[in-house]
Amino acid sequence: MTMHMNDWIDVGGVDDVPVRGSRIVRAPEGDIAIFKAADGAVFALRDKCPHKGGPLSQGIVHGRSVTCPLHNWIIDLETGEATGADHGCSNVFALKVQDGRILMDARRLAAAFA
Repeated sequence: MTMHMNDWIDVGGVDDVPVRGSRIVRAPEGDIAIFKAADGAVFALRDKCPHKGGPLSQGIVHGRSVTCPLHNWIIDLETGEATGADHGCSNVFALKVQDGRILMDARRLAAAFA
């Protein structure tokens, strides 16, 4: 991770994240999964399912959701909320793409783990 202007952290290249896949960003407070949807949109969630803590980064990305590999909970990538009959939420982190780089909002990152 590299600090960028205005408290945005460079967490990698957008091309480093496979379509319908993920990459991990290691943070002292816990891992964050960066996902890329089929349409190229990128999202960041805490790499921990709200159900039993499964690694969301190892789940299957479909549309703008990811299915947890442990118990098949479906998590909305935009909101972090479990869908369907399941209830729970994974922390969402603000991202933006600039010049092919993925930038994460460091202020919101710190607040999410507070």
